[in-house]
Amino acid sequence: MGAILELSNVSVRRGERVILGPMDWRVEEGQRWVVLGPNGAGKTTLLQVCSSLIHPTTGEIKILEQTLGKVDVFELRTRIGLTSSALVEQIPNEELVMDVVLTAAYAMLGRWQEKYDLWDESRAMALLTALGVRELGSRLFGSLSDGEKKRVQIARALMADPELLLLDEPASSLDLGGREDLLKRIETFARDPLAPATVIVTHHIEEIPAGTTHALLLKDGAVVAQGMIDQVINNEYLSYAYGLPITVDSVSGRYFARAI
Repeated sequence: MGAILELSNVSVRRGERVILGPMDWRVEEGQRWVVLGPNGAGKTTLLQVCSSLIHPTTGEIKILEQTLGKVDVFELRTRIGLTSSALVEQIPNEELVMDVVLTAAYAMLGRWQEKYDLWDESRAMALLTALGVRELGSRLFGSLSDGEKKRVQIARALMADPELLLLDEPASSLDLGGREDLLKRIETFARDPLAPATVIVTHHIEEIPAGTTHALLLKDGAVVAQGMIDQVINNEYLSYAYGLPITVDSVSGRYFARAI
């Protein structure tokens, strides 16, 4: 396979305002990217474009070698695992957690008349177990905490064995223990040679899992820097992106920042 994601001169405009781009970006098979930037940098818009939820105003995007605008997006989306706050709002509160995960096999929200076999149920339970929330399978989705919903969403995103995994702030809403536990689980999952290419969006560099290979830093919809993570996450680029002097430390593949 060629590039998992390939953006060429992509921009997104709202009215007269350009909220993203123009930008070029390429994600290769086996890479694990983090997208960083302050509020309003364009991170969520980029994720929506990469998940085929919106089309760019200009430029071309190829997702899994399919050109957006020339492909059935409903078929394409079955090959993409996605978590986002917008998706959570669409999941029925009365849906069983187990069914929230299962229905991803058909790219559906809410169980209807589709049938699942023992393999589907076993995979869904295995994913809930891997995310540390096996005991929530029989609970109603609406009864979960925000942190529990994050973990269930990731299990759902993985259910269809996606070729591209897009995670929007997976560690937000978690306390310190919950954050570190989840990041360790994501790191372990990413070590699997069969794991899909992954893009994680976050505001905080402390939430970047160890093992992340590349970084894309945005500010006001424009690219500040992109490339190998140790070449992007540094004092100069972060200080410029966030508008104040910042110093960055790296410990065992994790990054930490503070204002000078």
